Amino acid sequence: MSLPDALGALLGDRCTSDPSAMAGYLEDERGLYQGVAACLVFPETTDEVAAIVKTCAEHGGSLVPQGGNTGYCGGATPSGDTQVLLNLSRLNRVRAIDQVGMTVTAEAGVVLANLHDAVEAEDLFFPLSMGSEGSCQLGGNLATNAGGLAVLKYGMAGELVLGLEVVLPDGSLLNTLKPLRKDNTGYHLKQLFLGAEGTLGIITAAVLKLFPRPTEFQTAWLSVSGIDAACQLLPLARRASGDCVTSFEYVSGKSMALLAQHVDGLKPPLAGDHHVLLELSGALPPGGLRPQLEDLLEQALDTGWAYDAVIAESLDQRRALWALRENIPEAEKRAGRSIKHDVSVPIADIPAYCEAAPHRLAALEPLRLSIYGHIGDGNLHYNVLAPEGADPAAFKADKGEAISRAVHDLAAEMGGSFSAEHGIGQLKTAELARYGDPAALELMRALKAAIDPAGRMNPGKLLG
Repeated sequence: MSLPDALGALLGDRCTSDPSAMAGYLEDERGLYQGVAACLVFPETTDEVAAIVKTCAEHGGSLVPQGGNTGYCGGATPSGDTQVLLNLSRLNRVRAIDQVGMTVTAEAGVVLANLHDAVEAEDLFFPLSMGSEGSCQLGGNLATNAGGLAVLKYGMAGELVLGLEVVLPDGSLLNTLKPLRKDNTGYHLKQLFLGAEGTLGIITAAVLKLFPRPTEFQTAWLSVSGIDAACQLLPLARRASGDCVTSFEYVSGKSMALLAQHVDGLKPPLAGDHHVLLELSGALPPGGLRPQLEDLLEQALDTGWAYDAVIAESLDQRRALWALRENIPEAEKRAGRSIKHDVSVPIADIPAYCEAAPHRLAALEPLRLSIYGHIGDGNLHYNVLAPEGADPAAFKADKGEAISRAVHDLAAEMGGSFSAEHGIGQLKTAELARYGDPAALELMRALKAAIDPAGRMNPGKLLG
């Protein structure tokens, strides 16, 4: 019996090898990879995931776990006719919400926005947030250790995890689904799977930290004198607000110009070449944060770091300000797509990075830049587009490798990272080999060999 037939016997019509049924799942979000797979399966329980893994082991097949398929690095795209694409979208139950301990236990296929709705109905808050939250799924968020818009206050996805349920490469189950904030009983095994991109096992559920639901958001858009001023404003905002800064986003004038040109109805409320989107939040009495926001904006204007600012006076205005930030990737896409970079450097070094990067790229002109990111946590999206009127595909083929090398080399020289929040997938395996610490890479390979000696879990991803 073939592998697809064996899985069909196990799952019925939730296993398919029909090319037309598989097509939408075989292409990655950015259209960089067109995948190949033996079949596509949709398990509905952890036990079914374990049975699928065991069946693949018996037939010499391998597995590629997939959530909402919103990743930027091809980590959920299969690449061989012995690979099984395991889509987790039907493991979508919120198993429990603990009001006292402020935790939620949820399965890997829960859409992030749906998880928000479930916990907010209990007057609680799960802070992981990103532009794709209407379609991305929890398992993918954890497997890539996603970042998003609230890392400054709440940390990366992995920092919100108390326990995991993971199907291992032999089909056995690792169950650490404990809502414990203190559990020092040896190795913290959950950490192995956070950011491992499915190469060591398949996350099927997690226990996550919750927080009191914020009762107030104060959001402002500032025009600032430069990215150095933006970085100076960050500690001022944290101190002046009692460390209630949830998001601190930088947007360049170049990114704003792309937005105005390619996305109808979205224009910055203020003129300028450098912008900051600042948001405070807290579980406070109504109006509790507004005085702090007004005070820090006054200080920002007095210092000359900012020269104009607007405050959102309603939920609609808050959404409109966030729409400016969140639609930049769409503007880049409509402009012919960009050569994306997801770098991080120490926050104090961001101005020096932005000053040096154009000089590194000067030999590759002409080009266009789109620079924005979560500078509250040191993460900058330093994206490069083809010049106006040029063919984007030809530009990328001709200059893409040299552009990325310049952008990533500079980040490495400044003690930063070429991959802040999007992961490695299959897109950046060579970059990891180039920039990764040799001892760390050797240890990762040793862990991979020990846990998945047959190399069946998401082959070709992360370590290549």
